[in-house]
Amino acid sequence: MRRSAPLRVGIVAGESSGDQLGAALIAALRERVSELECFGVAGPKMMAAGCEAWAGAEELAVMGLTEVLPHLPRLLRLRAALIGRFLAEPPDVFVGIDAPTFNLGVARRLRDRGVKTVQYVAPQVWAWRQGRARKIGRACDLVLCLLPFETAFYARHGVRAVFVGHPLADQIPLEVDRAGARTALGLEPSARIVALLPGSRVGEVQRLGADFLRAAAWLAARRPDLRFIAPMATGRAREIFASMQAEVSMAPEVTLLEGRAQQALAACDGAIVASGTATLETLLSRRPMVVAYRLGALTAFVLRRLRLVKVPYFSQPNLLIGRALVPELFQEQVSGVALGEALLARLEDREYLRELDSEFRKVHETLRGDGAGRAADAIATLARAVERPGRAA
Repeated sequence: MRRSAPLRVGIVAGESSGDQLGAALIAALRERVSELECFGVAGPKMMAAGCEAWAGAEELAVMGLTEVLPHLPRLLRLRAALIGRFLAEPPDVFVGIDAPTFNLGVARRLRDRGVKTVQYVAPQVWAWRQGRARKIGRACDLVLCLLPFETAFYARHGVRAVFVGHPLADQIPLEVDRAGARTALGLEPSARIVALLPGSRVGEVQRLGADFLRAAAWLAARRPDLRFIAPMATGRAREIFASMQAEVSMAPEVTLLEGRAQQALAACDGAIVASGTATLETLLSRRPMVVAYRLGALTAFVLRRLRLVKVPYFSQPNLLIGRALVPELFQEQVSGVALGEALLARLEDREYLRELDSEFRKVHETLRGDGAGRAADAIATLARAVERPGRAA
């Protein structure tokens, strides 16, 4: 698509997973339009891809219902400032990447002023608070879904949604190179390795890190040959986890990595993972895992009391496969012993490992297919409908 002026894309991405998706999307858009300008809320990967950052993606790295309350004044000020800048010089298309609570408010205001709006990563309203689906339809011209079952749900609620596949399924090869990953990380080729991924948000690490270390201690006491690695999403997450390591009794040595989660998962034999994008990365690496999810006590109480959760599983692997293949531990179920026992049982069950490998490969093949490119095509097609002086398609 050739234009007489650049395609101007406003983007707001939340935290590291959104930054990764945004960077891949920007690269794919550059392959499809002659000139491109991107600006908004971006992480380091998006900035490296050429996005002008008005604020950092880490500013949106808040999860939960009650946990967001202390951050609410700051987030409301940030959203108001962004809306003001976007309205002062409207983009051709606004793309909110994940962070739906924040992004849908921006999208609604911009759409009311004639800006085309896209939500990239469908809000998981099929899991809880399903009534939000119609609100999403009022805020967005298009929802881009990473998971194949999401489009049918949105269609039932009159929301235009397209399955584009997951860019991670393209980035991670169908056959990961374990030996190469171990060499790159300086790990012994024959070692038995467990990866600990307590989350990308500081709050997740604070809630889960100590129990992940207790699980490592439990495993090391029973299998002294095990080695442990922990990729840390940020420097602050690393500091918190390292301080916990010094406090947890009998915690084994854990090699802390700066990022490099995909290499860590390729190198390991199994993983203990916080619920989120890392569980999908573990699936795509075809590694056995135990998934942990712990919210603030008040948020968990509200979810249970009001029966807001509408799905039987919370981890992406089980949702995609449609059954409880991967152990899930929620809230008070999470402990060092429970995590360690669940992982060790799977690591030593050869039949289970064969089944898991087969099921994970099927999911990988379903999600694979140039997800970033398909998202870019959908956004570029939407942009062709924009009619402004000097911006004819």
